[in-house]
Amino acid sequence: SCTVKTCWMRLPNFRVIGDNLKDRFDGASRVMVSNAVGSGGKRGKYNFQLKPYNPEHKPPGVKDLVYLEPSPMFCERNPKLGIQGTHGRQCNDTSIGVDGCDLMC
Repeated sequence: SCTVKTCWMRLPNFRVIGDNLKDRFDGASRVMVSNAVGSGGKRGKYNFQLKPYNPEHKPPGVKDLVYLEPSPMFCERNPKLGIQGTHGRQCNDTSIGVDGCDLMC
C-alpha cells in the first residue's frame, strides 16, 4: 500500500507582497562595486563585492535592495536624458494619485 502526499507552496496576498517590496524600496541603500575582498568579505560566484557607498553604513544583506547611482531629478527638464520635467504642469489638488500635487514637484 502506498500513501500519496501532495505539497505546494502558497504565495502571500498580493498586498502583502507589494507592501514588502515598498518597505525594501524605501530602505534601499547605495552601494559601490569592489573587486577586492576585505577581511572576512565574500565575493560569491560573480567575483565582486558590494560595499556601502557610505562607509558608516552596514553592508547590504542578501534580501536588501541596492542601487549604484541615484535616480535623476525628474522635476527638472533634462533634454540629454529625455526628461521633460514637471515644473509648470497642472496638478489635481484633491487627488492622491499620480496627478496629485503631493507626487508632482
